[in-house]
Amino acid sequence: MIYLKTDDEIELLRKANLLVSATLAEIAKVVKPGVTTKQLDTLAEQFIRDNGAIPTFKGFPNPYGPEFPASICASVNEVVVHGIPNDIPLKDGDIVSIDCGTILDGFCGDSCYTFCVGEVSAEVKQLLKTTKESLYKAILTAIPGKRLGDIGYAVQQHCESQGYGIVREFVGHGIGRTMHEDPQIPNYGKQGTGKQLKNGMCLAIEPMVTMKSPELYMLPDKWGVITRDKLPAAHFEHTIAIHHGKADILSTFEEIEKIEGHLY
Repeated sequence: MIYLKTDDEIELLRKANLLVSATLAEIAKVVKPGVTTKQLDTLAEQFIRDNGAIPTFKGFPNPYGPEFPASICASVNEVVVHGIPNDIPLKDGDIVSIDCGTILDGFCGDSCYTFCVGEVSAEVKQLLKTTKESLYKAILTAIPGKRLGDIGYAVQQHCESQGYGIVREFVGHGIGRTMHEDPQIPNYGKQGTGKQLKNGMCLAIEPMVTMKSPELYMLPDKWGVITRDKLPAAHFEHTIAIHHGKADILSTFEEIEKIEGHLY
């Protein structure tokens, strides 16, 4: 069941997503070599709770194992998604994807950004640049009358044309009062196929892109998923509302990019 949101509900979703964006900006201020992802998690949880919200991810159920133990997913280098924060210091040249969710006034926020740690190679920066570009190309297609396949095609065409791999096992999703609603939004597809997009749909679009092979395997913790070839992966995510005939981005990377500077 796809739930179409009212204007008032979209504004509540915007508040929750702007809090996620602000949390990611707080993380941007402190990401550097020597910092641990567990320290980033502590910072994020405190910031979210100080702003009257609840971290969506903490305690999230897992059909294959234990609940998720943290407030952010922190996926370093070859970890594609769902990395559990730990005490291993980040190193110069690492990348780390921070996925964050909140519940504020009954509505969910969800966004992800892949950060550079220190000086990152030009090759990896190009992966990040291409993945982020694919997110915005996908968002441009999210207008009434288009279809879900158009969103996936935009990501797939942009990334695969440059030799990158598209993760197929994990997808974007609808979002509202719960974090994962219908419909699922693959990062691959055929133009003109899938469910038709309508005003009131709220979607989390999240390209997950690998340097080469998209083949994955799950870590023993039953959460983290890594590339089989151990090469890096990137992950960017915005929550949008299809609103008044266009895609309205409810989250923002603006503050993060001010802090990071022009890295890629």
